[in-house]
Amino acid sequence: MPHPPRLKRLEDLSLHDVEALRLILSGGSVIDWHRLNLVDEAEARRFIENHELYPAEPKDRAFIDHVKKEAVSYLRRHFAFAIPKPVEEASVEQLLLLASGKGHRQVCACTILKVVQIINHMAGRELLFRLPVSDRDLFHLVEEKVYRVVGTMLSEGFPITEFVGGRKNLDSTYTKLLSKPEATAAALYDKLRFRIVTRTPDHVLPVLNYLTEQLFPFNYVVPKQSTNSIFDFRSYCMKNEHLAQLVTQFQGELDGPLPSDNRFTAPNYRVIQYVTDVPVRVPPHLMESAPAGSENLGPIVYMLCEFQVLDAESEAHNETGDASHDAYKHRQREAVFRRLRLGSRPDPKKPDQKPE
Repeated sequence: MPHPPRLKRLEDLSLHDVEALRLILSGGSVIDWHRLNLVDEAEARRFIENHELYPAEPKDRAFIDHVKKEAVSYLRRHFAFAIPKPVEEASVEQLLLLASGKGHRQVCACTILKVVQIINHMAGRELLFRLPVSDRDLFHLVEEKVYRVVGTMLSEGFPITEFVGGRKNLDSTYTKLLSKPEATAAALYDKLRFRIVTRTPDHVLPVLNYLTEQLFPFNYVVPKQSTNSIFDFRSYCMKNEHLAQLVTQFQGELDGPLPSDNRFTAPNYRVIQYVTDVPVRVPPHLMESAPAGSENLGPIVYMLCEFQVLDAESEAHNETGDASHDAYKHRQREAVFRRLRLGSRPDPKKPDQKPE
């Protein structure tokens, strides 16, 4: 049995690692990137395998090549995009490396990969829709994967002091939907949620990096659904000699703390929170039940999960005062009960209080 991958130190993080972490903490989209930073074919192959696709498997290779060809065809149909023959004929591994290089071929490779991302994701979503499988069974597949990865981290002595997770109970789901202006189950991202508490703040980024390498690809984190109220990422990097050398190579907008947009969350609540699509390989016996015509959709479905990562000091802070979970639930329940009783009308007992 191969030894599980180790946890990287801050000094071991590559530019690719740090850019992935920035994307998660800022709630950005990889579609807005202009380059990758992978260094060799082995790293490119691991990135593909993190999508639960294995290029050495003939069926997976056929699906990967099919998605790439669809991406090239789309770009030519709608944008008359000129793609050099060597780029068109390149494997996805080679495209990942070209997108990490320079020049016109780098731009072409990056453009193709952005469309590959969308087509692959849509194929997984379509397969999820077609499979005659309950949410309960699919949730179980995701939980198995999460518990396997985090279980390995715990057994290897990673600096994790607490791990909790599971499915949101029905009463919590009802309350959350009643508290949201867009009261629809489709707007819920945290039906499956997990929280990891690290020993110190300096362990947060290495643990988060490990998750992006073993559990979910960073490029499927849902844009604009992240919260980072623990630290200013750029300022944090500048305090570390190794990370400070990477700052000048960051792409995209300047990044800083990203407070929660949840109106019931206290301003002093500390957490890194994000929503991601976790790829899950559908077992063969379930794939056999997929309707005809599903062959080109690949063997992967994507399931939304919410993750919280924070350090033990922040966790202790969050258990007191306005930041506590009890205080949060109290604010939420009060707003829901008011909405149920009064709708958008003013409260006659509190005429000066505006409806939320």
